[in-house]
Amino acid sequence: MNERFINADGINICTDSFGDPVNPAILLIMGAQSSMIWWEEEFCQRLADTGRFIIRYDNRDVGRTTTYEPGQPDYTFEDMADDAIRVLDAYKMEKAHILGMSMGGMLTQMIALRHPERVLTITLLSTSNFAPHLPPMEEKIMDFFSKMGVIDWSNEHSVTEFAVERSRILAGSKHLFDENKVGILAKREFARSNNIASMSNHGLIAGGESYLARTSAINVPTLVIHGTEDPIIPYEHGENLANEIPGAVLLTLEGTGHELHYDDWGLVIDSISKHTSISE
Repeated sequence: MNERFINADGINICTDSFGDPVNPAILLIMGAQSSMIWWEEEFCQRLADTGRFIIRYDNRDVGRTTTYEPGQPDYTFEDMADDAIRVLDAYKMEKAHILGMSMGGMLTQMIALRHPERVLTITLLSTSNFAPHLPPMEEKIMDFFSKMGVIDWSNEHSVTEFAVERSRILAGSKHLFDENKVGILAKREFARSNNIASMSNHGLIAGGESYLARTSAINVPTLVIHGTEDPIIPYEHGENLANEIPGAVLLTLEGTGHELHYDDWGLVIDSISKHTSISE
């Protein structure tokens, strides 16, 4: 890892990079309750090998970035969107391609509207603008996350078991679920977290509504990637984004859930490589 800490506006952000910084940058923003390591190193390196400079980072309250007391996130989604710009500033990147997954995709939409001068293209993976007419998450997901209160955050096994079962319930039917790999990543996340319990704060963050209500005003090339079996952000959400954002292209992953599965990497990386060549 090429870990680098960025101190800006009282926030300490842990980042990592792959590839040559002279190449066009792609900033990766991960989803809720997940640090940057869920952008797996092999995925990042393969994306960098297409001629891109890849930057990933820990959002607030996960990994080695600044954390807050559980139940008391003293920041908004707008603050998190601005954290991405703080990272670009630190790497001296005037503009970048932005790739966001789930909550990270929501932040990516906000960045495209809040800081359009810093954005070359956006890729929205398994995400939504959460328009009121769209279908809700499946009931099994709500049931699962309602049990977070029984997790012993001081116990590696308890936290790892939660992470494995979370990934399992979010997976689609097309690919084999790799419990061993997910378990290894979960243990690594536990070991490198400032305060693992703080990840629950991501469910309490406010803000962003004024931006998500005007997704149709996004004016940068957009690639939407969504699995047909996503149980937490159903496929209709991806279709809606592709319809609302002018000129957006939709890449459908048949049988894929709320996941970035190894078996989809080839197609996803090739699609992102082509998409981020638009502005060259």
